Amino acid sequence: MKICNISELHEIDKNVIEYMQRKTHEKVVFCSDNESQLKAIIAIHNTNLGPALGGTRMWNYESISEATMDVLRLSRGMTYKASITGLNLGGGKAVIIGNSKNKTPEMMKSFGKFVESLNGKYITAEDVGMTTDDMEIIHKETNHVVGKPIKLGGSGDPSPFTALGVLMGIKASAFYKWGSESLAGKKVLVQGVGNVGRNLIELLSKENAIILVNEINKDKLIDITQKFNVKVIEDEFYKCDMDIYAPCALGGTLNDNSIPKLKCEIVAGGANNQLGKEHVHDNLLIKHNILYAPDFLINAGGLINVYSELKGYSKEKVIKKTETIFETTLEIFKKADNEKISTQKAALKIAKNKIHKSYS
Repeated sequence: MKICNISELHEIDKNVIEYMQRKTHEKVVFCSDNESQLKAIIAIHNTNLGPALGGTRMWNYESISEATMDVLRLSRGMTYKASITGLNLGGGKAVIIGNSKNKTPEMMKSFGKFVESLNGKYITAEDVGMTTDDMEIIHKETNHVVGKPIKLGGSGDPSPFTALGVLMGIKASAFYKWGSESLAGKKVLVQGVGNVGRNLIELLSKENAIILVNEINKDKLIDITQKFNVKVIEDEFYKCDMDIYAPCALGGTLNDNSIPKLKCEIVAGGANNQLGKEHVHDNLLIKHNILYAPDFLINAGGLINVYSELKGYSKEKVIKKTETIFETTLEIFKKADNEKISTQKAALKIAKNKIHKSYS
């Protein structure tokens, strides 16, 4: 088991290192364990408001540089997610490099030891490619883990609460754009039907929305079409006629190529880092008259849920807190209009202000 110095990782692109320095991350830990074949990165962005909490994502990255950039962006997003939601947490994230189908208990235990070595400065949880069962194994090596199975006193899968927060963001966007939060008859394209996307589809069904789905995993598509009344959109889904686009897979889907093609009035989804270039594509959405609900705000329901574990879990309190995302989203929209800035910049201003106040 070894913690690597960045000087040892010659394959990291210079631009990634510059990004790390520019975004002022407090700590980035490169983890390697030959015995379990673990390769992981833990990034702690900011701990002014509290310990850095963020999920662990397992993904088959093409390079160390790609994995590093992802964990840097994700951890930064967690800082602002916790801040704007009013939680006493900092921002952190971890990635395990590899195919999630090849994970082993030994790999999870090894990762747990790395988390433990940070002495509570980073608290991990479930993310893409990970499960509550993985959290149970990690918990054998460290107490600094949330989202554990209910049988261990945890709150279980956080994705239903993430989906609830996204729904609140969608309804707030509809209210601001069209004067009504009703989604009945509105065409909503959900891209990605993993845990969050699936739960969102269930909620949208209850809202009588017309649901369109895009998913590359054929097995997930078969399952979702058997259980819900949805229409599958395959190629060129950006060009599909829709009212609301809800990205719920990986980030970066809002970019130079996709935004001009979008035939929607609202973007509000559960994916992290949806904007390819944060301070470019937020303005491009405005140019195309598309209202954007900042992802780090409306997908905070899962974070609210696992944070509750640290304070004594109450499902009722989690739901109540998650539902406040509706009002917060409206506040962001109003601030953006009043100051003539993008909704992304408005949300970041509020989040950063709370962090800076913690200094004094």
